[in-house]
Amino acid sequence: MRKVTRKTKAITAALLALVIVLTVIFAASSNEASSSVLEPIKVSPEALMNNSAVLKAASGGRYETYLAEYGSQPRPASAQTIEAESFAAAEGMEVRNITSYEGSETPVIQTEDTGAVHWDVLVEEEGLYHIGLRYFPVKGNSSPIERELLIDGKAPFDEASRLVFSRVWRNELSEVDQDSRGNDLRPRQIESPEWQDSVIRDSEGYYKEPFSFYLSKGNHRITLVSLREPMIIDYLKIYQEKEIPAYLEVEQNYVKQGYSKTSGQFIKFQGESASLKSNPSLYPLNDRSSPGTEPYHVSKIRMNTIGGVNWKVPGQWISWDVDIPEDGLYEFGLRYKQNAVRGIRVVRTLTIDGSVPFKEAEAIPFNYDGAWQMGSPGEDGKPYLFYLTKGKHEIKLELSIGELTDTIRMVRSTIQQLNALYLKIIMITSTVPDPFRDYELDKKIPELQDVFMKQSELLSKAADQMDQMVGGTSGSTAILRTTSFQLSDLGSRPETLNSRLKQFKDNVTALGTWLLSVSHQPLEIDYLYFKSPDVKTPAVSTGFVSKSVHEVMSFTKSFSENYNHVSNGNKKDKEVTVWIAAGRDQAQLLRSMIDNSFTPQTGISVNLQLVNPAVVLPATLAGKGPDIALTQGDVINFALRNALQDLTVFPEFEKVKSRFMDSAFTGFKYKNGIYAIPETQSFPMLFYRKDILDELNLKVPETWEDMYKIIPELQKHNMDLALPTNIVFDTMLYQNGGQYYQDNGIATDLDSEIGINTFQKWTELYTNYKLPIEFDFINRFRTGEMPLGIADYTTYNFLTIFAPEIRGQWNFSALPGTLGRDGIVRHDTLSTSTGTVMFKNAVNKEAGWEFIKWWTDAEPQVTFGREMEAILGESARYAAANIEALKQLPWSARELKQLTDELKWVVGRPAVPGGYSLDRHVYNAFYEVYTDGSEPRETLENYVRTINQEITIKRQEFGLPTK
Repeated sequence: MRKVTRKTKAITAALLALVIVLTVIFAASSNEASSSVLEPIKVSPEALMNNSAVLKAASGGRYETYLAEYGSQPRPASAQTIEAESFAAAEGMEVRNITSYEGSETPVIQTEDTGAVHWDVLVEEEGLYHIGLRYFPVKGNSSPIERELLIDGKAPFDEASRLVFSRVWRNELSEVDQDSRGNDLRPRQIESPEWQDSVIRDSEGYYKEPFSFYLSKGNHRITLVSLREPMIIDYLKIYQEKEIPAYLEVEQNYVKQGYSKTSGQFIKFQGESASLKSNPSLYPLNDRSSPGTEPYHVSKIRMNTIGGVNWKVPGQWISWDVDIPEDGLYEFGLRYKQNAVRGIRVVRTLTIDGSVPFKEAEAIPFNYDGAWQMGSPGEDGKPYLFYLTKGKHEIKLELSIGELTDTIRMVRSTIQQLNALYLKIIMITSTVPDPFRDYELDKKIPELQDVFMKQSELLSKAADQMDQMVGGTSGSTAILRTTSFQLSDLGSRPETLNSRLKQFKDNVTALGTWLLSVSHQPLEIDYLYFKSPDVKTPAVSTGFVSKSVHEVMSFTKSFSENYNHVSNGNKKDKEVTVWIAAGRDQAQLLRSMIDNSFTPQTGISVNLQLVNPAVVLPATLAGKGPDIALTQGDVINFALRNALQDLTVFPEFEKVKSRFMDSAFTGFKYKNGIYAIPETQSFPMLFYRKDILDELNLKVPETWEDMYKIIPELQKHNMDLALPTNIVFDTMLYQNGGQYYQDNGIATDLDSEIGINTFQKWTELYTNYKLPIEFDFINRFRTGEMPLGIADYTTYNFLTIFAPEIRGQWNFSALPGTLGRDGIVRHDTLSTSTGTVMFKNAVNKEAGWEFIKWWTDAEPQVTFGREMEAILGESARYAAANIEALKQLPWSARELKQLTDELKWVVGRPAVPGGYSLDRHVYNAFYEVYTDGSEPRETLENYVRTINQEITIKRQEFGLPTK
């Protein structure tokens, strides 16, 4: 009876779970859109006219100001081609002439990643021209090519200072590989360079049309300045882009030409089978949210879509090759998902064989929905028709912002105006103003109220325009209306600004985040198709029953499928077990690299396992650890316990060691051995806002003396420096010839004269100069409150992605140095390293050493770094310790020089038994001086005794000499 009761309860629970699942499925499936016509965005001419007026007043040196000045100039029909080999001069680069390259009909030139090349041209008719370029993306560091355009020695407008030219990528293999468990592996992306015809346009996508350049009659010098990556150039063109006709005109032409609709044709091509793409991040993706996605498997990974959150930056494109069976008119459609951006319609530009077929195809909108949708571009419920001839055609979809460009430019201009105003305000009030003091801001900043009111109106117009685009109230306009209301209120009551300054700053920051999110417009594609008008559009969903079965089976299979298993399962005579403590993307990438490179070269099989970093040490002590572990930072704790293999005993160790700076090994040394080979090495750099320093007439500090002079100048304007306490102490100590330990770690050396003097200078920065101890550097650097600061060089990755509004206004350089007795400025600083270790109980140590040699070599490290950046974007820029690998990652020539120059000064911090006590007690000493006003020398000496006691205890514990 008891058994029956338990069984009944189990069945009841299972049925209840099934009912819940089916209820959720029904709710979700009811939201799945059926086929729809993707109608173009319509904005009233009055709204655009109003926006243009306010933009003109708020733009500064941007393109809209340039166009407002020269927009009335004629657009001559004349055109001229400037052959690249006719260049007049070159500076800072060696231009290589090539007679013929990859099928070019005329000689071409190869330009380097730094320097400039000039062409002299004679313009016969004054007016506005487009400038085109035919280029070939020659092999470099895999990042997009960047150039600055100068006309007669200067950039005509701000946007011409950074022009981006895309590379061309494709899947390495035509078919998707699978692992031993039947899961698809992500295809590796490789460059497939070919000649590209490009018209110069905005790299941010903020302008729909290509840039127009005013050229007066006469001689002019056109210059391309290399900012990033080499490039082969065939020719430049000065011409007029053809006007793209509207669909109505094209449709009338169909009738004149006698084109007829096809019948019975349906040509489907899968999104993941794209032939080419502009970025390596546009690789096939896996979707298991719907059984309608092709190809489908209920539990296995299938690379069955493309795009998604990786396809979000203006200018990114994907192309497909499609074979059309007969001449005639077709409808175009696709199965897509746009579930990432609420309140707006993301946009793509459609080109067929390199041309936009009609004006409306420049901005095909895709509506938001949580589920998959089926759509065809069209208007008034009627799909557009496309004339295609029999044979092969290239279909390309490129991300553009569409009609949002006006709104985005408007908000960007507002952010710049408000940021400038905010800096003026805090220069008077500080970031924390006294709420009871009258700063008379309206008198000291006469334009204060005017800026508030004008920008309030501008944001309100931007919100209205967005509502018009979606045909109702858009959820994405909330921050625009909130800030608009606040600005209007501040404009009418400026005396309340004291108590509302933080809220004002937060709203401006939120506007910057809004700008970033709206500019990013992801779209995921399952498949595309051309069909005859008489053929029924495919259903977006497979139906309720199929969806229900999918959900139940997915739930059931989740108990048996192990998605963290990344081993290939191929057993060979030699095998090593490798643990990687990272994300699944990193593990899958490494698995692919091993299968494609390491195992075929060596015959050694690798059992790769994805683990939590916290389990490595306990598992090793329990005798259940791996042979090899990657990305280990705390090597000393393993070495102390005799858990690691000394790698100096292996052949070719010195050759392997030469790949890295000696400083990368410092933390991996114990006694006379080295217990890890470096993977990553990061170190700090000095970040600075060029625009703010220029405005204050300040130079980037080269020495600490320069820094001391800058501190009061910035504080006078209520700005701060970002000087992290740990980095500053490390840097000052080593630049003055000090060290943390003496006699191989037997005791700390901080009680030396150099150590005590450095400690005193260090604490004075925060006691006498009142520098902040804790701060959010990235956000305060972004707003300009901290225009100068020290941070790990990987901070570059975050600023590039999360602060687009200050792009081009900041940079990094070497840390402030100390002038030595020899007259040389020392820029010493400490680095942080992670490495690959081999455990003492590894079964096949020779095979493990082969793996370590391969993994830490330049080629695998470059491949891993580039692929991770392709997967996760610039924010995943790899901090490679391998010197050659660092040089081949996508840094610009200037950035790389700054990094490699500082790397020569980098010092490694030794790891010693009991070393944890040094950091703890140095900070105890610092805070005692900072908070209690204790005397620095006496305080440090007291804590040094405590540090040395802990070091002695640890050395005794592990049988090391204490004297």
